Amino acid sequence: MAKKKYFDFHTPVFVPSALIIILFVSITLYVGEPIEKLFDEWQMALYDNVGWFFVIVMNTMVIMALVIALGKLGKIRLGGPTATPEFSNFSWYSMLFSAGMGIGLVYFGVAEPIQHTIAPPKPVGSQVKAAEQAFQFTFLHYGVHPWGVYGMVALSLAFFTFNRKLPLSVRSLFAPILKRKIYGPIGDVVDILAVIACIFGLATTLGFGAQQLSSGMHFLFGTEDTVRAQVIIITLVTLAATTSVILGLDKGVRVLSEANIRISVIFLFGMLILGPTVYLLDSFIENVGLYFQNLLEISSYTEVYSETAWQNNWTIFYWAWWIAWSPFVGIFIARVSKGRTVREFLVSVVLLPTAFSFFWFSVFGSSAIYLELNGLAPIGEAVDENISTALFDMLGHYPLSKLMSFVGVLLIIGFFVTSSDSGSLVIDSITSGGKLDAPVGQRIFWALAEGALAATLLIGGGLVTLQTAVMLASLPFAMLLLIMGYSLVVGLRREQRKNMRMKIRRLQRRGMATWEYNYREIIEENEDDDD
Repeated sequence: MAKKKYFDFHTPVFVPSALIIILFVSITLYVGEPIEKLFDEWQMALYDNVGWFFVIVMNTMVIMALVIALGKLGKIRLGGPTATPEFSNFSWYSMLFSAGMGIGLVYFGVAEPIQHTIAPPKPVGSQVKAAEQAFQFTFLHYGVHPWGVYGMVALSLAFFTFNRKLPLSVRSLFAPILKRKIYGPIGDVVDILAVIACIFGLATTLGFGAQQLSSGMHFLFGTEDTVRAQVIIITLVTLAATTSVILGLDKGVRVLSEANIRISVIFLFGMLILGPTVYLLDSFIENVGLYFQNLLEISSYTEVYSETAWQNNWTIFYWAWWIAWSPFVGIFIARVSKGRTVREFLVSVVLLPTAFSFFWFSVFGSSAIYLELNGLAPIGEAVDENISTALFDMLGHYPLSKLMSFVGVLLIIGFFVTSSDSGSLVIDSITSGGKLDAPVGQRIFWALAEGALAATLLIGGGLVTLQTAVMLASLPFAMLLLIMGYSLVVGLRREQRKNMRMKIRRLQRRGMATWEYNYREIIEENEDDDD
């Protein structure tokens, strides 16, 4: 069948997904300002009633990732025993990190630690104790839990796509359970839920990026910092992302992702040098130690004995955001990960970005807390007034503030563009039935649609609207994640048995195996032989 030139939609997924998105946007714009209050009520009701479920799902994904990586299944190679990686390690790390949470690090790098310091999640006796607790919860939100979810979704997609030759689509995750039914209405519903979760998670990220970029431009050039300015920024960045999408994965997304990582490293070490260097290094070591020391406690925290809404506004929102983001990040990481072993994949996807995130927050967050604790600048008040200006308020109290702010703006733009263009590739893949090379016109459509959605939701109610949309979209997908985990284990075990049979046949052909071999000895040989 000839390849379609401009559009190649899988209609049962594309049409319902588009209609749901259009309906949500239309109602938001039609109702206007009252919708923000309604969304706020919905958001709190959802958080209060299902927050415990998000906590269970996130912890389950981390435990499963750990068990799979350290167990016998970790030796399975994505794409088969002879598959080789398509991208270098640096390109691979750059793409998975840029797609994962680049904007989140820049937006919350200063804001979250300083906010938790001035308003501690749990009551403490001093501001120093508040700062210690601030990093524990910040690391919880950006550590092994989000990357554990990303890693499990990405691993599942990569395995079923490259080893089972199924479409690169969320429906493929359930093949061991649904079998041929993944190609029917049930599979379509799964993909629709993934598209909805993905596009609203992406819209939230673009909304945060637009707000911070607008604040940065205001700080550098005195431009207006309004919703109108944010919409203009989204429009311009969407056009840049569209250009990247046209260039494709290798020439567009890969190049931008590598540039983002280089700028990130320059920005990070620039702050380390310009800030209180020894204090920042000390804080990194202590923050990591306190995080692991209290990981079990904070990861199971449900605020049951507290009457505050802190967890709803922070941890539960983050869990919903990461879950909504996981189909996008999962498909994108899976697409570029052929040839990696399961163990290499999980260790790289979960631990390396976590370590980088911890260092990032320790440098930027501790630079702000240093000013606050020593009475050098009221950073807490400034951040409390406008969270999107946090980074630039902090930089303003250190040398080369204008230069560092300019680099920060470049970084936000870079992460903004890579989030949008890689998101377009992912949604395009799902709505085209899992194709890896859908027509360019289709990718352009989704790049423009994502920008339009983010801008519309900002106009219709700001971050409250975006956060509510994420929560509504992520809840059904959170349920699917638990089923996905079981399905992946079933698939990996079948793959292990298949590889074992292939190993036995190779040994027999070489005259190295007989039927007198003990079954356990064959298994041990298979585990120790990388051939």
